[in-house]
Amino acid sequence: MAIGSRSVLPQTTSRLRFREMTAADLDLMAGLLGDPHVMRFYPEPKTQQEAMRWIDWNQANYAEHGYGLWIIETHLGDFVGDCGLTWQTVDDQRFLEVGYHTARHLQGRGYATEAARACLDLATGPIGESHVVAIINPENMPSRRVAEKLGMRVERETEVHGRPAVVYGRQHGAGR
Repeated sequence: MAIGSRSVLPQTTSRLRFREMTAADLDLMAGLLGDPHVMRFYPEPKTQQEAMRWIDWNQANYAEHGYGLWIIETHLGDFVGDCGLTWQTVDDQRFLEVGYHTARHLQGRGYATEAARACLDLATGPIGESHVVAIINPENMPSRRVAEKLGMRVERETEVHGRPAVVYGRQHGAGR
């Protein structure tokens, strides 16, 4: 569901702002997605080439839908990670997912929750989605806590891309 031909961004939060990823962010994204700690619940950390494909994928999402994963940074411009909205397929159904990665040295400070809440507000507000999910590795307790803080609840346990996944979801107007 595209929202016209323009890209939208989540509202700035008390500590964070959002911007689109560009090729100039390759070193930042390669550092984030290549960090074994950040990517410990993925099959493996991403290479620099895979990080560039990640940026390209998000730029395609901005062009097609008007949203994707964005760079999140402090108001001073310090890189925090990425967070945003992407379409994912689970059990042959398409869902709008809120996803997030936070730099290792900034984890545990509430940045993922703050950024994801702004993205959820965008999804259920201007974008007009009534249902948003988070697809999480069952062992990723920090990410599961973020989903729960967003008012999401477990909807199903399944496999996504051949790996176990817990799908958290929230209907618009439910919880906050």
